Amino acid sequence: MEVVNAIGRRKAAVARVFVSEGTGKITINKREFTSYFPSTILQFVVKQPLSKLNVAEQYDIRINLDGGGFKGQAEAARLAIARALVKINPEDKVALRAEGFVTRDPRAVERKKPGRPKARKRFQFSKR
Repeated sequence: MEVVNAIGRRKAAVARVFVSEGTGKITINKREFTSYFPSTILQFVVKQPLSKLNVAEQYDIRINLDGGGFKGQAEAARLAIARALVKINPEDKVALRAEGFVTRDPRAVERKKPGRPKARKRFQFSKR
């Protein structure tokens, strides 16, 4: 099997994933997976598509993460891994779609409007 790549995005985070056959090693930005995401919750989020299909020990995954915060990066990586797994085996798409791993979450920060302190917040109104 050759290397399969995919892209996942969430908020401002972009994850480029390269999946190849291996022993289940995950490398993020040339660092160990557990050192990049010390939180077990975020580690769980990234591994969700792999554990759903029971293929966590079959593939080596290399991820390039850029932008955003750690939560957005973890969810971007999850989407990219799910897309790569669908490229490898299109029949897995149904199972991953049922869990919501193939859907791109379009929510992002609303832009700041002119004459306002934030996107929707207004300055305090003064009657006199």
